[in-house]
Amino acid sequence: MRALPDPAASRAVLVGVSRYTVLEPLPAVANNLPALARALTGPESWHLPAGHCTVVAEPDTPRDMLDPVKEAAEATSDTLLVYFAGHGLLDGRGELFFGLPRSVQGSSYTGVTYQALREIITDCTARRFVIILDCCMSGRALGLMGGEDVLADQAEIDGSYLLAAAPENGRALAPPGETHTAFTGELLDVLQHGIPDGPRELDLNAVYQYLRSELAAKARPAPQKRDRNTAGRLVLARNQAYRPASAPARATADESAWPDPDDCRTPLAFLDALAEMRALTGLTIPALARRVDPPLAATTVSRLLNATTLPATWKTTGRYLAACGLTPDQIGAWQAAWQRVRTQEKEPARPQPPVAAAVPPPARSWWGRLAGRQDLRSRQRGK
Repeated sequence: MRALPDPAASRAVLVGVSRYTVLEPLPAVANNLPALARALTGPESWHLPAGHCTVVAEPDTPRDMLDPVKEAAEATSDTLLVYFAGHGLLDGRGELFFGLPRSVQGSSYTGVTYQALREIITDCTARRFVIILDCCMSGRALGLMGGEDVLADQAEIDGSYLLAAAPENGRALAPPGETHTAFTGELLDVLQHGIPDGPRELDLNAVYQYLRSELAAKARPAPQKRDRNTAGRLVLARNQAYRPASAPARATADESAWPDPDDCRTPLAFLDALAEMRALTGLTIPALARRVDPPLAATTVSRLLNATTLPATWKTTGRYLAACGLTPDQIGAWQAAWQRVRTQEKEPARPQPPVAAAVPPPARSWWGRLAGRQDLRSRQRGK
């Protein structure tokens, strides 16, 4: 089940470094922070109170960056989100550290080691952790980043969700002339405008899949993720592009066209009626599968409609009927029919009482038949 964080018990810390003395500057990072803060405190996302979303711009020392994270961690019991945008660097041992304004490539003491951030987060009592890293590893030039999956591997924390924009082949992270970095710009677009044809609520997994698809389509670095436990089901935003499925036109115009569940007396009749429902909607199986939230898999609908035995559980059938456009009351009538047919299917056949064989009248001897005829003649003479 998707989980929406409790705004009163959740915190976010957004850190960004855009100005560097040795490394190339990243001016787009300065625009990321206020835009992301507006999204997280707005109704389309977590709707955090303003005081629960801390922006740390251009931290000069490790404590300038880490103290706000520690304060938020100590105040969080639900979900803690930490975002960093800037240069992500590797020291001589290949370990990750975050670049501060005066950081130098290869010297972790000039920045903030990931281990230092990790210690704060792992000591936190929050139920969930979200780490979003929009940072480079080599910082070779303006908007260029290099590195491999080591970024995500080193950033993994048990019970957390990491969303990392580390490039795989050194492509542009902050394209010149664009307001935001490539990754955060796409993330902001999802938070503000949603995902067309997506579910009502966008969890981290749905956001990740969409970002990966969109960025790849634009020939930009594909993000990475690492998640532990069920953190991927955490809702990041309400889908602003969500449009509830409307009932099929035929069902609205003439409900009498639907099969009557009371007429379903056998499993085969029930299954045939389900298939007829799909035909009446005029929708393909994939289109029908997308009409419920969360969507059904098209293969699940196909298996249901091609089954030869009655479904053992009701859940999928109920969601399928909702996708067809039936109301809760109508679905309830179908569930009652399913239960009735299921019960009848389980009951053993009752033994029928033996039918008594017809007993033929006893055969009469020839003299008996003769005596009978003589009696009949005597009665006729007496008339």
